[in-house]
Amino acid sequence: MGTKKKILIVDDEPFFREILKDIFNEQFDIIEAEDGDEAVSLSHQHLPDLIIMDVEMPRKNGIEACKILKNEIKTRKIPIILFTARTKKKDMVLGLKAGADDYITKPVYIPEIIARVEAHLRTKDHYSDLEYKDLRFLLEVTENISAIRNPMAILRLIVEKMEEIIDVARCSIISINDKGETIVKASNDLGWHEELILDLSKYPEIQKSFESKQAVIINDIKNDPLMDTVREQTKNLGYNSIIVIPVVKKESVIGTFFLRTVSPIKDGITDRVYKLCQLIANISANALENAILFESVQEAQEYFEEISIRDGLTSLYNHRHFYDRLEEEFSRASRYGSPLSLVFFDIDNFKRINDLYGHTRGDQILKKIGQLIKSVARESDIPARYGGEEFAIILPNTAKEGAFDLANRMHSIIRNHKFENLPDEQITISSGVSTLVNKNVQSFNELVHLADNGMYTAKHQGKDKVLQA
Repeated sequence: MGTKKKILIVDDEPFFREILKDIFNEQFDIIEAEDGDEAVSLSHQHLPDLIIMDVEMPRKNGIEACKILKNEIKTRKIPIILFTARTKKKDMVLGLKAGADDYITKPVYIPEIIARVEAHLRTKDHYSDLEYKDLRFLLEVTENISAIRNPMAILRLIVEKMEEIIDVARCSIISINDKGETIVKASNDLGWHEELILDLSKYPEIQKSFESKQAVIINDIKNDPLMDTVREQTKNLGYNSIIVIPVVKKESVIGTFFLRTVSPIKDGITDRVYKLCQLIANISANALENAILFESVQEAQEYFEEISIRDGLTSLYNHRHFYDRLEEEFSRASRYGSPLSLVFFDIDNFKRINDLYGHTRGDQILKKIGQLIKSVARESDIPARYGGEEFAIILPNTAKEGAFDLANRMHSIIRNHKFENLPDEQITISSGVSTLVNKNVQSFNELVHLADNGMYTAKHQGKDKVLQA
């Protein structure tokens, strides 16, 4: 028996590391790290075959560690899978730019993790049983679909080419949409624009693949226990084997798709057929992703531009964009002699909330406060998450009376809001307000300093109040 491959698991949460250890401990040697610094050090020491790393960690985060490892000759070829919260789309983009080979969003789905790890650790001879004609077929399919931008044309090409290379009675691409409907999007026995809605209860193999996100292979349709519920419908069918492979890569982009092939092959689905179908499913995923993104390239560009200036948790503007806009508004107000106000506020006793109820509940509060700020802010206002539990609102063309009024309304709305799952807690804020008028403030940094001072003075005077600089 050969030496086990090594996986380095990097996460500051011991519970999450334990979950991954339970999954992979028997098959691999597991190395653990708690942060990015330790990940870099242990990677140099052990040269693992794969690194699974969380993005959000204390000290050096996963993106920073990834960038270091991918820039060093000794470690650059080690595959890195990053984990990030589903809402942190910006982290996904930054992680891939830093050199990560893959990402998975939390909360994680165990079969998906297993599939990704297996894909990155496959040996060079994994596909050695593919035939020469299979390799030519894969090359031809890849070349053909690389020039196609129509998702439906890609699906049609896949099912037609599969019929040429494998002895199949039917090859289909099936989708389960947001309504839960199971639809045959393309099949070698359907017309070009035809679609067929299926009753999922009559296709237990699709249902099982949908639930497990793993391939399902039936080598004897008439006797396999999975087919017991549809035995009457299948007893006279002229085929013997079924393989269903989920197209799960980048599911958030392309949706839920399955490659389903039914065949009269009496010996069942061989390793060759399975691996060929798996490769076609992967090619389909990549092609569909590219086609769908190409169809909405402008929308995608605008989307990435937008998330680059937004805070991932609250959807308010982030710290960097706050300063960009404040500098612009300060310059405009100074030039035209118009007033400009700034409101800073901080959640009172937020550390106690985090310590008492956990960071997940704390994040829920931050997210809700972001929504409350949006409900109060005018269209011309610029609300931002300044950092941690601190928020700011830029108020163009607003004198100190208007700013003070808005700050008090914000204070009252948050104070009176009943936060979900916190029935016995009252959340309050301390606010500071500053205003540029008649050139009383010399720079936008001074405007920030004044509002910030007002906020901290409110804190020191007992919290739960608004003070004007």
